[in-house]
Amino acid sequence: MSSPALPKPATPQIQPGDAGVIATVGFAHGVSHFFHLLLPPLFPWLMEEFGLGFAAVGATMTVFFVVSGVGQAFAGFAVDRYGPLRVLLVGIACFLCAALGLALAHASWMLFVAAGLAGLGNSVFHPADFTLLNRRVGQARLGHAFSIHGIAGNLGWAAAPIFLVGIAGVAGWRSAAAATSLVALAAMLLLWRARRALDCPPPAPAPAAADRDAAPGAFAFLRVGTVWLCFAFFFLITCAFGAIQNFAAPILQNLYGLPLALAATALSTYLLASAGGILVGGFVAQRQAHDRVIAVMLALAASLALLLASGGLPGWAVLPLMAGIGFFSGIAGPSRDLLVRRAATGRFGQGAFGRIYGFVYSGLDTGLAVAPLIFGGLMDQGRHGAVLVGIALFQATAIFTALRVGSAQHD
Repeated sequence: MSSPALPKPATPQIQPGDAGVIATVGFAHGVSHFFHLLLPPLFPWLMEEFGLGFAAVGATMTVFFVVSGVGQAFAGFAVDRYGPLRVLLVGIACFLCAALGLALAHASWMLFVAAGLAGLGNSVFHPADFTLLNRRVGQARLGHAFSIHGIAGNLGWAAAPIFLVGIAGVAGWRSAAAATSLVALAAMLLLWRARRALDCPPPAPAPAAADRDAAPGAFAFLRVGTVWLCFAFFFLITCAFGAIQNFAAPILQNLYGLPLALAATALSTYLLASAGGILVGGFVAQRQAHDRVIAVMLALAASLALLLASGGLPGWAVLPLMAGIGFFSGIAGPSRDLLVRRAATGRFGQGAFGRIYGFVYSGLDTGLAVAPLIFGGLMDQGRHGAVLVGIALFQATAIFTALRVGSAQHD
Protein backbone atom coordinates (compact mmCIF):
# COMPACT_ATOMS: atom_id res chain seq x y z
CA MET A 1 0.00 0.00 0.00
CA SER A 2 1.48 3.35 -0.99
CA SER A 3 2.40 5.99 1.54
CA PRO A 4 0.13 9.08 1.60
CA ALA A 5 3.17 11.20 0.80
CA LEU A 6 3.91 9.18 -2.30
CA PRO A 7 0.69 8.63 -4.27
CA LYS A 8 1.10 6.29 -7.18
CA PRO A 9 0.58 8.17 -10.43
CA ALA A 10 -3.03 8.05 -11.53
CA THR A 11 -2.21 8.16 -15.22
CA PRO A 12 -1.52 4.55 -16.28
CA GLN A 13 -0.97 5.55 -19.88
CA ILE A 14 2.40 7.00 -18.89
CA GLN A 15 3.28 4.17 -16.52
CA PRO A 16 3.10 0.91 -18.44
CA GLY A 17 4.52 -1.06 -15.51
CA ASP A 18 7.00 -1.10 -12.68
CA ALA A 19 9.21 -3.68 -14.41
CA GLY A 20 9.86 -1.46 -17.42
CA VAL A 21 10.75 1.54 -15.26
CA ILE A 22 13.04 -0.55 -13.06
CA ALA A 23 14.81 -2.08 -16.06
CA THR A 24 15.32 1.24 -17.85
CA VAL A 25 16.59 3.08 -14.79
CA GLY A 26 18.77 0.10 -13.92
CA PHE A 27 20.37 0.13 -17.36
CA ALA A 28 21.06 3.86 -17.06
CA HIS A 29 22.69 3.27 -13.67
CA GLY A 30 24.83 0.52 -15.16
CA VAL A 31 26.00 2.99 -17.81
CA SER A 32 26.96 5.50 -15.12
CA HIS A 33 29.14 2.88 -13.39
CA PHE A 34 30.57 1.89 -16.77
CA PHE A 35 31.76 5.47 -17.21
CA HIS A 36 33.30 5.44 -13.71
CA LEU A 37 35.95 3.33 -15.42
CA LEU A 38 36.25 5.25 -18.67
CA LEU A 39 39.92 6.04 -17.96
CA PRO A 40 41.42 3.49 -15.48
CA PRO A 41 41.44 0.45 -17.82
CA LEU A 42 43.28 2.60 -20.38
CA PHE A 43 45.93 3.86 -17.93
CA PRO A 44 48.75 1.69 -19.39
CA TRP A 45 48.15 3.14 -22.87
CA LEU A 46 47.61 6.69 -21.61
CA MET A 47 50.80 6.63 -19.51
CA GLU A 48 52.84 5.55 -22.51
CA GLU A 49 51.13 7.98 -24.91
CA PHE A 50 51.50 11.07 -22.73
CA GLY A 51 54.54 10.16 -20.62
CA LEU A 52 52.65 10.14 -17.33
CA GLY A 53 53.39 8.43 -14.04
CA PHE A 54 50.93 6.65 -11.78
CA ALA A 55 50.33 9.71 -9.60
CA ALA A 56 49.59 11.97 -12.56
CA VAL A 57 47.28 9.58 -14.36
CA GLY A 58 45.61 8.63 -11.09
CA ALA A 59 44.84 12.28 -10.46
CA THR A 60 42.32 12.11 -13.30
CA MET A 61 40.12 10.00 -11.01
CA THR A 62 40.46 12.56 -8.25
CA VAL A 63 39.08 15.11 -10.73
CA PHE A 64 36.27 12.69 -11.62
CA PHE A 65 35.12 12.15 -8.03
CA VAL A 66 35.52 15.77 -6.93
CA VAL A 67 33.42 17.00 -9.86
CA SER A 68 30.91 14.19 -9.33
CA GLY A 69 30.62 14.79 -5.59
CA VAL A 70 30.16 18.54 -5.84
CA GLY A 71 27.93 18.22 -8.89
CA GLN A 72 25.75 15.60 -7.23
CA ALA A 73 24.90 17.90 -4.35
CA PHE A 74 23.63 20.50 -6.84
CA ALA A 75 22.14 18.11 -9.41
CA GLY A 76 19.36 17.25 -6.99
CA PHE A 77 18.01 20.80 -7.22
CA ALA A 78 17.93 20.52 -11.02
CA VAL A 79 16.06 17.20 -10.72
CA ASP A 80 13.44 18.75 -8.44
CA ARG A 81 13.01 21.74 -10.74
CA TYR A 82 13.24 20.27 -14.25
CA GLY A 83 12.40 16.60 -13.68
CA PRO A 84 14.72 13.58 -13.54
CA LEU A 85 14.42 12.52 -17.19
CA ARG A 86 15.77 15.79 -18.59
CA VAL A 87 18.62 15.79 -16.11
CA LEU A 88 19.49 12.17 -16.92
CA LEU A 89 19.68 12.97 -20.62
CA VAL A 90 22.03 15.88 -19.91
CA GLY A 91 24.21 13.60 -17.78
CA ILE A 92 24.49 10.99 -20.51
CA ALA A 93 25.27 13.74 -23.02
CA CYS A 94 28.24 14.62 -20.77
CA PHE A 95 29.36 10.98 -20.99
CA LEU A 96 29.14 11.16 -24.77
CA CYS A 97 31.29 14.30 -24.81
CA ALA A 98 33.77 12.75 -22.37
CA ALA A 99 34.19 9.66 -24.55
CA LEU A 100 34.73 11.66 -27.73
CA GLY A 101 37.01 14.11 -25.94
CA LEU A 102 39.17 11.26 -24.66
CA ALA A 103 39.36 9.68 -28.10
CA LEU A 104 40.57 12.99 -29.56
CA ALA A 105 42.97 13.89 -26.71
CA HIS A 106 46.39 15.07 -27.86
CA ALA A 107 47.68 16.53 -24.59
CA SER A 108 47.57 15.33 -21.00
CA TRP A 109 45.35 18.21 -19.87
CA MET A 110 42.65 16.88 -22.17
CA LEU A 111 42.51 13.71 -20.05
CA PHE A 112 41.51 15.84 -17.08
CA VAL A 113 38.83 17.56 -19.14
CA ALA A 114 37.44 14.16 -20.15
CA ALA A 115 37.51 13.03 -16.51
CA GLY A 116 35.72 16.20 -15.43
CA LEU A 117 33.01 15.76 -18.08
CA ALA A 118 32.52 12.13 -17.04
CA GLY A 119 32.31 13.19 -13.39
CA LEU A 120 29.74 15.85 -14.27
CA GLY A 121 27.68 13.26 -16.11
CA ASN A 122 27.94 10.83 -13.21
CA SER A 123 26.75 13.47 -10.73
CA VAL A 124 23.13 13.37 -11.90
CA PHE A 125 22.41 9.67 -11.57
CA HIS A 126 21.63 9.09 -7.91
CA PRO A 127 19.26 12.04 -7.49
CA ALA A 128 17.60 11.37 -10.86
CA ASP A 129 17.43 7.58 -10.57
CA PHE A 130 16.04 7.51 -7.06
CA THR A 131 13.52 10.22 -7.83
CA LEU A 132 12.28 8.14 -10.77
CA LEU A 133 12.12 4.93 -8.76
CA ASN A 134 10.38 6.55 -5.82
CA ARG A 135 7.80 8.31 -7.97
CA ARG A 136 7.23 5.71 -10.69
CA VAL A 137 7.47 2.37 -8.85
CA GLY A 138 4.91 1.08 -6.37
CA GLN A 139 6.08 1.08 -2.77
CA ALA A 140 5.62 -2.69 -2.51
CA ARG A 141 8.33 -3.14 -5.16
CA LEU A 142 10.78 -0.46 -4.08
CA GLY A 143 13.07 -2.90 -2.30
CA HIS A 144 13.38 -4.96 -5.47
CA ALA A 145 13.81 -1.78 -7.54
CA PHE A 146 16.72 -0.62 -5.39
CA SER A 147 18.19 -4.12 -5.57
CA ILE A 148 18.15 -4.18 -9.39
CA HIS A 149 19.54 -0.64 -9.40
CA GLY A 150 22.53 -1.71 -7.32
CA ILE A 151 23.17 -4.91 -9.29
CA ALA A 152 23.09 -2.98 -12.57
CA GLY A 153 25.78 -0.66 -11.23
CA ASN A 154 28.02 -3.61 -10.34
CA LEU A 155 27.51 -5.06 -13.81
CA GLY A 156 28.53 -1.72 -15.32
CA TRP A 157 31.76 -1.83 -13.33
CA ALA A 158 32.40 -5.39 -14.47
CA ALA A 159 31.71 -4.65 -18.15
CA ALA A 160 33.93 -1.57 -18.57
CA PRO A 161 37.41 -3.18 -18.23
CA ILE A 162 36.47 -6.06 -20.54
CA PHE A 163 35.01 -3.68 -23.13
CA LEU A 164 37.81 -1.10 -23.06
CA VAL A 165 40.82 -3.39 -22.74
CA GLY A 166 39.42 -5.78 -25.33
CA ILE A 167 39.00 -3.06 -27.94
CA ALA A 168 42.23 -1.26 -27.01
CA GLY A 169 44.23 -4.45 -27.38
CA VAL A 170 42.94 -4.92 -30.94
CA ALA A 171 42.33 -1.42 -32.30
CA GLY A 172 44.12 0.96 -29.92
CA TRP A 173 43.02 3.07 -26.96
CA ARG A 174 41.48 5.84 -29.08
CA SER A 175 39.16 3.36 -30.74
CA ALA A 176 38.21 1.97 -27.33
CA ALA A 177 37.41 5.45 -26.03
CA ALA A 178 35.38 6.26 -29.14
CA ALA A 179 33.46 3.00 -28.82
CA THR A 180 32.24 3.98 -25.35
CA SER A 181 30.37 6.85 -27.00
CA LEU A 182 28.11 4.20 -28.54
CA VAL A 183 27.23 2.99 -25.04
CA ALA A 184 26.21 6.52 -24.06
CA LEU A 185 24.26 6.94 -27.29
CA ALA A 186 22.38 3.67 -26.67
CA ALA A 187 21.45 4.85 -23.17
CA MET A 188 20.15 8.17 -24.52
CA LEU A 189 18.02 6.43 -27.13
CA LEU A 190 16.60 4.01 -24.56
CA LEU A 191 15.66 6.82 -22.18
CA TRP A 192 14.11 8.82 -25.01
CA ARG A 193 12.01 5.86 -26.13
CA ALA A 194 10.80 5.35 -22.56
CA ARG A 195 10.18 9.06 -21.96
CA ARG A 196 6.42 8.71 -21.48
CA ALA A 197 6.87 6.16 -18.71
CA LEU A 198 9.73 8.08 -17.10
CA ASP A 199 8.47 11.65 -17.36
CA CYS A 200 8.11 13.12 -13.87
CA PRO A 201 6.96 16.73 -13.97
CA PRO A 202 7.70 18.69 -10.82
CA PRO A 203 5.08 17.82 -8.18
CA ALA A 204 2.19 20.19 -7.66
CA PRO A 205 2.49 22.63 -4.77
CA ALA A 206 1.57 21.00 -1.48
CA PRO A 207 -1.71 21.89 0.25
CA ALA A 208 -1.59 24.65 2.80
CA ALA A 209 -1.71 22.21 5.71
CA ALA A 210 1.24 20.27 4.37
CA ASP A 211 3.11 23.50 3.77
CA ARG A 212 2.79 24.37 7.42
CA ASP A 213 4.36 21.05 8.39
CA ALA A 214 7.25 21.24 5.95
CA ALA A 215 10.44 23.12 6.61
CA PRO A 216 10.51 26.22 4.34
CA GLY A 217 13.17 26.96 1.77
CA ALA A 218 15.07 24.97 -0.81
CA PHE A 219 17.97 24.41 1.60
CA ALA A 220 15.83 23.58 4.63
CA PHE A 221 16.89 19.93 4.48
CA LEU A 222 20.42 20.98 5.46
CA ARG A 223 19.09 21.94 8.89
CA VAL A 224 17.88 18.39 9.52
CA GLY A 225 20.33 16.22 11.45
CA THR A 226 19.04 13.00 9.88
CA VAL A 227 20.15 14.17 6.44
CA TRP A 228 23.68 14.78 7.71
CA LEU A 229 23.70 11.37 9.40
CA CYS A 230 22.76 9.79 6.06
CA PHE A 231 25.62 11.68 4.39
CA ALA A 232 28.02 10.45 7.08
CA PHE A 233 26.75 6.90 6.66
CA PHE A 234 27.44 6.93 2.93
CA PHE A 235 30.86 8.47 3.45
CA LEU A 236 31.85 5.79 5.97
CA ILE A 237 30.69 2.75 4.01
CA THR A 238 32.23 4.08 0.80
CA CYS A 239 35.59 4.68 2.48
CA ALA A 240 35.52 1.01 3.42
CA PHE A 241 34.52 -0.02 -0.11
CA GLY A 242 37.11 2.28 -1.68
CA ALA A 243 39.86 0.68 0.39
CA ILE A 244 38.81 -2.79 -0.74
CA GLN A 245 38.43 -1.76 -4.38
CA ASN A 246 41.83 -0.02 -4.53
CA PHE A 247 44.02 -2.17 -2.29
CA ALA A 248 42.50 -5.65 -1.85
CA ALA A 249 44.83 -7.32 -4.37
CA PRO A 250 48.15 -6.06 -2.94
CA ILE A 251 46.91 -6.60 0.64
CA LEU A 252 46.14 -10.25 -0.02
CA GLN A 253 49.39 -10.69 -1.90
CA ASN A 254 51.39 -9.43 1.08
CA LEU A 255 49.37 -10.92 3.95
CA TYR A 256 48.78 -14.34 2.46
CA GLY A 257 51.39 -14.65 -0.28
CA LEU A 258 48.76 -15.07 -2.97
CA PRO A 259 49.86 -14.75 -6.60
CA LEU A 260 48.57 -11.65 -8.36
CA ALA A 261 46.02 -13.56 -10.43
CA LEU A 262 44.47 -15.19 -7.35
CA ALA A 263 44.48 -11.90 -5.42
CA ALA A 264 42.65 -10.23 -8.32
CA THR A 265 40.22 -13.15 -8.38
CA ALA A 266 39.52 -12.49 -4.70
CA LEU A 267 38.47 -8.94 -5.54
CA SER A 268 36.23 -10.18 -8.35
CA THR A 269 34.76 -12.69 -5.91
CA TYR A 270 33.99 -9.84 -3.52
CA LEU A 271 32.24 -7.84 -6.25
CA LEU A 272 30.22 -10.80 -7.53
CA ALA A 273 29.19 -11.79 -4.00
CA SER A 274 28.22 -8.18 -3.38
CA ALA A 275 25.91 -8.31 -6.41
CA GLY A 276 24.36 -11.50 -5.05
CA GLY A 277 23.91 -9.84 -1.69
CA ILE A 278 22.17 -6.88 -3.29
CA LEU A 279 19.74 -9.30 -4.98
CA VAL A 280 18.93 -10.96 -1.66
CA GLY A 281 18.81 -7.57 0.02
CA GLY A 282 15.94 -6.53 -2.25
CA PHE A 283 13.73 -9.13 -0.58
CA VAL A 284 15.06 -8.41 2.90
CA ALA A 285 14.45 -4.69 2.48
CA GLN A 286 10.71 -5.19 2.07
CA ARG A 287 10.63 -5.44 5.84
CA GLN A 288 10.54 -2.15 7.72
CA ALA A 289 13.53 -2.54 10.09
CA HIS A 290 16.00 -1.16 7.54
CA ASP A 291 18.39 0.25 10.13
CA ARG A 292 18.61 -3.10 11.94
CA VAL A 293 19.20 -4.99 8.71
CA ILE A 294 22.06 -2.62 7.90
CA ALA A 295 23.50 -2.98 11.41
CA VAL A 296 23.50 -6.77 11.38
CA MET A 297 24.89 -7.10 7.86
CA LEU A 298 27.67 -4.56 8.36
CA ALA A 299 28.57 -6.11 11.70
CA LEU A 300 29.02 -9.47 9.99
CA ALA A 301 31.07 -7.89 7.18
CA ALA A 302 33.27 -6.03 9.69
CA SER A 303 33.82 -9.23 11.70
CA LEU A 304 35.02 -11.06 8.59
CA ALA A 305 37.32 -8.15 7.69
CA LEU A 306 38.92 -8.33 11.14
CA LEU A 307 39.33 -12.09 10.78
CA LEU A 308 41.01 -11.58 7.42
CA ALA A 309 43.26 -8.89 8.95
CA SER A 310 44.79 -11.43 11.32
CA GLY A 311 46.91 -12.83 8.49
CA GLY A 312 46.97 -16.21 10.19
CA LEU A 313 44.38 -18.00 8.08
CA PRO A 314 45.15 -20.60 5.42
CA GLY A 315 45.21 -19.29 1.88
CA TRP A 316 42.13 -21.28 0.88
CA ALA A 317 40.05 -19.27 3.37
CA VAL A 318 40.67 -15.94 1.63
CA LEU A 319 38.14 -16.34 -1.19
CA PRO A 320 35.26 -17.42 1.11
CA LEU A 321 36.00 -14.54 3.48
CA MET A 322 36.10 -11.99 0.67
CA ALA A 323 32.84 -13.43 -0.65
CA GLY A 324 31.29 -13.13 2.81
CA ILE A 325 32.36 -9.49 3.20
CA GLY A 326 30.89 -8.64 -0.21
CA PHE A 327 27.69 -10.63 0.34
CA PHE A 328 26.83 -9.13 3.71
CA SER A 329 27.72 -5.61 2.56
CA GLY A 330 25.54 -6.13 -0.52
CA ILE A 331 22.51 -7.23 1.51
CA ALA A 332 22.65 -3.89 3.34
CA GLY A 333 22.44 -1.93 0.05
CA PRO A 334 18.68 -1.85 -0.67
CA SER A 335 17.87 -1.26 3.01
CA ARG A 336 20.33 1.64 2.90
CA ASP A 337 18.47 3.22 -0.02
CA LEU A 338 15.09 2.77 1.65
CA LEU A 339 16.45 4.29 4.84
CA VAL A 340 17.34 7.45 2.90
CA ARG A 341 13.88 7.44 1.30
CA ARG A 342 12.26 7.45 4.72
CA ALA A 343 14.52 10.30 5.79
CA ALA A 344 13.50 12.28 2.71
CA THR A 345 9.76 11.72 2.89
CA GLY A 346 9.51 12.08 6.64
CA ARG A 347 9.89 15.85 6.49
CA PHE A 348 9.80 17.06 2.88
CA GLY A 349 7.79 14.70 0.67
CA GLN A 350 8.49 13.84 -2.96
CA GLY A 351 9.20 17.40 -4.02
CA ALA A 352 12.60 17.22 -2.32
CA PHE A 353 13.69 13.75 -3.47
CA GLY A 354 16.29 15.10 -5.89
CA ARG A 355 18.07 17.51 -3.59
CA ILE A 356 18.14 15.13 -0.62
CA TYR A 357 19.33 12.14 -2.62
CA GLY A 358 21.85 14.35 -4.40
CA PHE A 359 23.34 15.68 -1.18
CA VAL A 360 23.31 12.39 0.72
CA TYR A 361 24.78 10.36 -2.14
CA SER A 362 27.54 12.90 -2.65
CA GLY A 363 28.94 11.16 0.43
CA LEU A 364 29.71 8.22 -1.88
CA ASP A 365 31.95 10.30 -4.13
CA THR A 366 33.56 11.94 -1.11
CA GLY A 367 34.36 8.55 0.37
CA LEU A 368 35.82 7.25 -2.90
CA ALA A 369 37.97 10.37 -3.22
CA VAL A 370 39.19 10.26 0.39
CA ALA A 371 39.77 6.50 0.83
CA PRO A 372 43.06 6.39 -1.14
CA LEU A 373 44.38 9.30 0.94
CA ILE A 374 43.45 7.62 4.23
CA PHE A 375 44.67 4.13 3.43
CA GLY A 376 47.42 4.86 0.90
CA GLY A 377 49.82 5.90 3.66
CA LEU A 378 49.25 2.62 5.51
CA MET A 379 49.92 0.74 2.29
CA ASP A 380 53.18 2.65 1.71
CA GLN A 381 54.24 1.71 5.27
CA GLY A 382 53.51 -1.95 4.61
CA ARG A 383 50.75 -2.03 7.24
CA HIS A 384 48.42 -4.17 5.16
CA GLY A 385 46.56 -5.72 8.08
CA ALA A 386 45.90 -2.25 9.46
CA VAL A 387 44.02 -1.37 6.26
CA LEU A 388 41.64 -4.29 6.84
CA VAL A 389 41.21 -3.20 10.46
CA GLY A 390 40.43 0.30 9.19
CA ILE A 391 37.83 -1.12 6.81
CA ALA A 392 36.16 -2.90 9.73
CA LEU A 393 36.23 0.28 11.84
CA PHE A 394 34.59 2.32 9.09
CA GLN A 395 31.88 -0.31 8.71
CA ALA A 396 31.34 -0.45 12.47
CA THR A 397 31.03 3.34 12.68
CA ALA A 398 28.55 3.25 9.81
CA ILE A 399 26.40 0.90 11.91
CA PHE A 400 25.95 3.56 14.57
CA THR A 401 24.98 6.23 12.05
CA ALA A 402 22.39 3.88 10.47
CA LEU A 403 20.90 3.05 13.88
CA ARG A 404 20.83 6.74 14.75
CA VAL A 405 18.96 7.53 11.53
CA GLY A 406 16.51 4.74 12.25
CA SER A 407 15.87 5.87 15.82
CA ALA A 408 15.38 9.47 14.68
CA GLN A 409 12.72 8.33 12.22
CA HIS A 410 10.94 6.27 14.87
CA ASP A 411 10.84 9.20 17.31
